[in-house]
Amino acid sequence: MSSNSPTSNKTAILIIILLSYVMIVLDTSIVLTGLPSIHSELSFSDPELAWVQSAYTLTFGGFLLLGARAGDILGRRRMLIVGLALFTAASVAIGLAQTSDWLISARAIQGLAGAILAPSTLALLQTTFTDSHERTRAISYYSAVAGIAASVGLVLGGVLADWLSWRVGFFINLPIGIGMIVAAFRHIPEQARKPGQFDVAGALTSTAGMVALVYSLIRSASHGWSDAWTIPLLVFALALLAIFIMIEWRAKQPIVPLHLFANRERSAAYAARLLFIGAMIGFFFFITQFMQVVSGYRPAVTGLAFLPMTLVNFAAAMVVPQLTQRYGNAYLLATGLSFSLSGIFWLSHVSAASSYWTGIGLPMVLIGLGQGLALSPMTASGIAGVAGENAGAASGVVNVAHQIGNSLGLAVLVAVAAYGTLGLEGIDLLAHRVGMALTGSSAMMALALVLVVAFIVRPGHMTSSIAEERSA
Repeated sequence: MSSNSPTSNKTAILIIILLSYVMIVLDTSIVLTGLPSIHSELSFSDPELAWVQSAYTLTFGGFLLLGARAGDILGRRRMLIVGLALFTAASVAIGLAQTSDWLISARAIQGLAGAILAPSTLALLQTTFTDSHERTRAISYYSAVAGIAASVGLVLGGVLADWLSWRVGFFINLPIGIGMIVAAFRHIPEQARKPGQFDVAGALTSTAGMVALVYSLIRSASHGWSDAWTIPLLVFALALLAIFIMIEWRAKQPIVPLHLFANRERSAAYAARLLFIGAMIGFFFFITQFMQVVSGYRPAVTGLAFLPMTLVNFAAAMVVPQLTQRYGNAYLLATGLSFSLSGIFWLSHVSAASSYWTGIGLPMVLIGLGQGLALSPMTASGIAGVAGENAGAASGVVNVAHQIGNSLGLAVLVAVAAYGTLGLEGIDLLAHRVGMALTGSSAMMALALVLVVAFIVRPGHMTSSIAEERSA
């Protein structure tokens, strides 16, 4: 779509894009405050509980790049509508789940739907808003709804789980999904399709490799590293991922164009996003259980306990466009990561004796501030300098880093949380697991900050210095 489209039509398209993305992100977080209820109602074991999240994020991340390619070849509006329809149907199936296998299978299908839907939303945003100022503002809104929807999902999930049922959080996608499908038909024109091929081999090897990797890490938490299957699965996963890279290197139309990683800023942004999201999902997953099991909060109170974070996140995200113009993308990103790191490190010392405000609430404020400031600059760096014909692929890689960060980060932290638990049980066991996991989250966040400073902030600073010297 050209940049001279009527403002009203652009506004309608932006609303459709944002609400579609809200559906995706909301379901990633709305389930978290309902996990204790799901755990008891459907008889999950502790390690298996991670699959409620990982089944979704693995298929999401594994098929995202194929979904991005499908948007380029088959049309982005068409794939947006297909993704919305499948996501809505899978949400209803999750709400009706009667067994753990049923729920995990439906979550996997929902992840596949998200893989079709998400890259179409970001690619449509890039091609609709071609003016640099319009695009900066649109990306800020896009990133803001990601952080805000994640936080709101925690509040909403807790309230629904306590007052009604965790299932209602998935049923609400039915009217929203139908409304978005109708709106997409009405307001989004189909763009020209491009000839191309689907890199099925790349999609299958990457997805299978990530599933095997996550499964081996989660299995290590329940069976130990001496288990007969843990190490072989890990080796198998790494072999599949190596084959995937070889396939992408030789493919005529790869789902991951390796030249996207030639840009230092984009590569650092992808890696930092994976680590940042991995740290954040660990925080959400473990602190939710801590508040309900160790602190004894009801699900609704647990959800409301996230409000300080949600409000600060929203306020920070709304001023990102102005802050970006004044301080630059790189410095804002580093500042956001620093705040989040401080909050998670503080929270890693939480104990059963901690009060809400000094032990949980204030660290969450720092985390929310950091998330609100960091996500938009991180997204902008991930698509920096990308030509229009690669918009779908670049947006796919951004979303892959996000979803793989969710699944792989959670798997790593589940394994870390199992360290040193011998002889512990009950509340003491969970408190220890939370402390270990959040220490691991702190390490992930610190590494993300190091990457951003080394490869995004410093190169930008050097370029500015050189320009100043030449002008002098």
